[in-house]
Amino acid sequence: QVQLVESGGGLVQAGGSLRLSCAASGRTFRSYAMGWFRQAPGKEREFVAAITRSGGNTYYADSVKGRFTISRDNAKNTLYLQMNSLKPEDTAVYYCCAAGAVSYSGRYSDYDYWGQGTQVTVSS
Repeated sequence: QVQLVESGGGLVQAGGSLRLSCAASGRTFRSYAMGWFRQAPGKEREFVAAITRSGGNTYYADSVKGRFTISRDNAKNTLYLQMNSLKPEDTAVYYCCAAGAVSYSGRYSDYDYWGQGTQVTVSS
């Protein structure tokens, strides 16, 4: 129903910033809540942030509150994650995802579609 492609990952020093983008296909982007998850080496995939269909409400994991900002541009079918004050522990593959049945979720199983991921590496 929807295809997602992440971009914007890379290597950055601690304290720096990156902006991830997730481009969605189709004309039904507005009907999906969107989220970001990440998976670090040797760890389970964890919730990072979520945003409701219109972008009116956002939700964050405690570990990124105050540093990361999730946003969406429904006219461009694009989801963003602005990451500031990056820490080495933020190093992970970041995945965007879309959920059709819920307004927002921090649960992996609630998301129906996933991108391929983009690597973020933060050096100390």
